[in-house]
Amino acid sequence: MAFLLTLALIAPTSSADEERASRLSTLLGGGEDQGFPKALEARDFEFPRDHGPHPEYRNEWWYVTGNLDGADGRRFGFELTIFRFSLTPEAQDSGWRSNQVYIAHLAVTDAEEERFLVAERFSRGALGLAGARAEPFRVWIDDWRIGSDEAGGAWRLVASDDEFSIDVTLRALKPPILNGVDGLSQKSAEPGNASYYYSITRLETAGKLRIGDESYDVSGLSWMDREWSTSALSADQVGWDWFALQLSDGSDLMFYNIRKTDGRQDAHSAGTWVSRDGQVEHIDRTDIEIAVEEWWDSPAGGSYPSRWSLHLPGKGLRLTITPVMEDQELFTTVRYWEGAVDVDGERAGRVIRGRGYVELTGYAE
Repeated sequence: MAFLLTLALIAPTSSADEERASRLSTLLGGGEDQGFPKALEARDFEFPRDHGPHPEYRNEWWYVTGNLDGADGRRFGFELTIFRFSLTPEAQDSGWRSNQVYIAHLAVTDAEEERFLVAERFSRGALGLAGARAEPFRVWIDDWRIGSDEAGGAWRLVASDDEFSIDVTLRALKPPILNGVDGLSQKSAEPGNASYYYSITRLETAGKLRIGDESYDVSGLSWMDREWSTSALSADQVGWDWFALQLSDGSDLMFYNIRKTDGRQDAHSAGTWVSRDGQVEHIDRTDIEIAVEEWWDSPAGGSYPSRWSLHLPGKGLRLTITPVMEDQELFTTVRYWEGAVDVDGERAGRVIRGRGYVELTGYAE
């Protein structure tokens, strides 16, 4: 699940694009979508084809988060997200010219030193500067990339900034699972305010992470979310809280709580439960209770939830979710909070632990 991204716009490809671009203040909202198809009904998913791009839709993203440990037990978290946006519904792929815009966010949490590092990149899908393909799967912006090896097995994630970098291999421990109803994730009552949405909830991860002059051998688990759509939030929705949790009994839980402008939970909040052996169950908002226990005040203004209790009665699950650091706030094209969390609790009377990632949008401007 990604977020409502507001752009101060990218250099247009023509004067017509410039006129259109000046109106594209919200690329993931429901505004200017004339000519783009919408996610209106369930579709057949096919892999690896659907790991690749869907350029006819206005926006999509490849979203990888993970919790890693150094050889000495040092704790890290990371996020690499690559977004694709179409500026016009008509394709413009003539080498020098493209209607596709790519944006990428890279963040690393160093829990021991309480450091949170963030970088952002922009590019256009021309001259090979950025792009995506299905087979072999690869999405990139400059030298940041997520892609499979030639055999289509393991994936490699590579991204580097002056201050920090990551280079890891990802191996899926569970197959892709479809969120929503057969992969159609409805976000509000309006037809087409939906996305096609799947996840790979467990990716065995190992490689290198660098901060400054120090390099660390790291290993752990990652999670990948994939969505593509044309419309997203409606006018009375302000943002969401997204939870992706990997539990010690081998099960996984995703839930997104969509918030209305008056603070109430939207009826289209939903999630997915994935059992140890990969069985998938849809989670309705009435199946789960999530309460904010603590708040964190950002030095830049605004407050974010910073500790939660979660109760999923149908699974006998009670959890407490705590950020490994309070300050995991990104100041990119937009402000949002996305960070590594720890999970403690019980399931059916037995102790359970876990790790995960939480994303919080719409709390600060």
